[in-house]
Amino acid sequence: MTPTTPQGPDYASSSVPRHLARGALGFGLVIGAVALVPVAGPASLLAAPLALIAFRGCPTCWAVGLAQTISRGRLERRCADGVCTLAKAHPHAAAPSPRA
Repeated sequence: MTPTTPQGPDYASSSVPRHLARGALGFGLVIGAVALVPVAGPASLLAAPLALIAFRGCPTCWAVGLAQTISRGRLERRCADGVCTLAKAHPHAAAPSPRA
């Protein structure tokens, strides 16, 4: 079995807190855009496209990215004989620490 690299889009962030912050911003913009329609009129809906930037697409893309961010480095796809499976990633050898 040989590990393979992902062939699809990568929606992961560099860290889980950063990804959750992008989600909070995106959901906040969507909720704010809809909630402010009675106050600011249809112009408030202009905030909704900004949520797409925060989500890097749509809320589903954000959710897929969250799963990718959490599993990054913990799972790898392995393919053999035309069958691909997910398996735990092999831990890399720890780098020697510099001597003080």
